[in-house]
Amino acid sequence: MKTALVTARPGKKIRLSKIEPGDTAGATKEKALARVEKLREKLLRWQEVFYADHRHSLLIIFQAMDTGGKDGSVKSLFSCINPAGLHITSFKAPTTEELDHDFLWRIHRATPGKGMIGIWNRSHYEDVLVARVHKLVEKKVWKARYDQINRFEKNLHENGTTILKFMLHISKDEQCRRLQARLDDPEKRWKFNPGDIKERALWDDYQEAYEDAINCCTTDHAPWHIVPADNKWARNLAIIETVVRAFKKMKPRFPKLSFNPIEVKVE
Repeated sequence: MKTALVTARPGKKIRLSKIEPGDTAGATKEKALARVEKLREKLLRWQEVFYADHRHSLLIIFQAMDTGGKDGSVKSLFSCINPAGLHITSFKAPTTEELDHDFLWRIHRATPGKGMIGIWNRSHYEDVLVARVHKLVEKKVWKARYDQINRFEKNLHENGTTILKFMLHISKDEQCRRLQARLDDPEKRWKFNPGDIKERALWDDYQEAYEDAINCCTTDHAPWHIVPADNKWARNLAIIETVVRAFKKMKPRFPKLSFNPIEVKVE
């Protein structure tokens, strides 16, 4: 099924203002939900083989503005997955120990091992997004990080890690609705952070920072995927379609046995 996802390409500039956050590529919610269920079955089978194969790693990165749907995307995508082969990392503000090292130190420690799927809810890109918008470091520092990130991701790729980077693209109006919904629902108020209002005031600065991160850090082996995310069902379909295609491309297989099962008897 066609999705509205936009994959960035090296040398071709992405402009977020040209990508409609509410785009569904003509899909209906009913058909999209049915397709997602079928793809979850495929994903479960692929993950079983991938885990047994133990030759490759899969790293999936989610970045978005506040309320962009990172948690919801993870829940939708991996609700059917064997947790033994999955590791989720949510990167918060760096600790004192982490600040004593280079910005990629804590990131590299969270990379998935062979046969594992790593999910990053936020990532090393915070160091060219939040650090830039809030002027936590000088411009020459965050600009140098683009090349450092590209080298880091190339190293992962060359060592058997497939990288999928998703930018969940919501509109400012949709963010307003989602923030207000959290305030209106007593069971969701715990999700609301007054600091989100201050971050929202920096919307244009963040959009510019996201564009630069996408354009500077899109490579053939690790392109950015921009997912129109105003409609959660369309978002979920675009993501799972991309993940299933990545598994097909990796072609995992069950390992060869070191014994003849016909000769083994269980008594």
